[in-house]
Amino acid sequence: MLADLKTFAALGAYGCGVVAALTAQNTRSVTGIHEVPPAFLRLQLDTLFDDVRIDAVKVGMLASAELVRVVAEALRRHRPRFVVLDPVMVAKSGDRLLRADAVAALRSELLPLATIVTPNLPEAGDLLERPVSEALADMRSAAAALQALGAQAVLVKGGHGTGRTVVDVLRDGPDTIELSAPRIATKNTHGTGCTLSSAIAALLPQRSTVADAVRDAREYLLGAIRASDELEVGSGHGPLNHFHEVWPRSRAVTGEPA
Repeated sequence: MLADLKTFAALGAYGCGVVAALTAQNTRSVTGIHEVPPAFLRLQLDTLFDDVRIDAVKVGMLASAELVRVVAEALRRHRPRFVVLDPVMVAKSGDRLLRADAVAALRSELLPLATIVTPNLPEAGDLLERPVSEALADMRSAAAALQALGAQAVLVKGGHGTGRTVVDVLRDGPDTIELSAPRIATKNTHGTGCTLSSAIAALLPQRSTVADAVRDAREYLLGAIRASDELEVGSGHGPLNHFHEVWPRSRAVTGEPA
């Protein structure tokens, strides 16, 4: 959520947060997960929607099937214009964040409500119950199959691939678009998926098409990754530099307090 809110702020959106689970984590590992009681998650959602105009919703980690159902029910009640579903299943450290019982609920309850779903290759495989490789034909097939499950648009991300070029496949309506960029050599990629999905959510109300929002969100993400080595946070997979276009470069390089 911290990465989400930084991304919203950097892209001109006012972010609100609803906590579905608390994690104890650093740049090396996730040491604990504490789920919010479903009734309190429902209360957070209804309280926020009752007061604030919500232009777009980004859905991230939901650890259990019961929490998935609470969010799906709230989205059906309140009907936000845009819903970005980031099916967070495994942390950058490799720690499992989504229980097996939640995957089926996410597939049946939330996918049909999504304006766009943004799985990486392993997540796409979990949702489709089959491996999804970095081969473009396989990514295209996975995007079409996920769209057939109900999502309006699908972005299958190729960051888990091995080539020098990262290719993401966007399926938007009947159109399939390949978006490529050189792979950036850095270990500081903690929160890339959260950041990209939040950037898409922030930009969907500000752009005329899903494809335009995705393209501009990717450009923001790439800039944040390129500038990540200017930060010194933790000894594992460090975070992105979400405010690379806002902070003076000297502040990030010298470590001046923000």
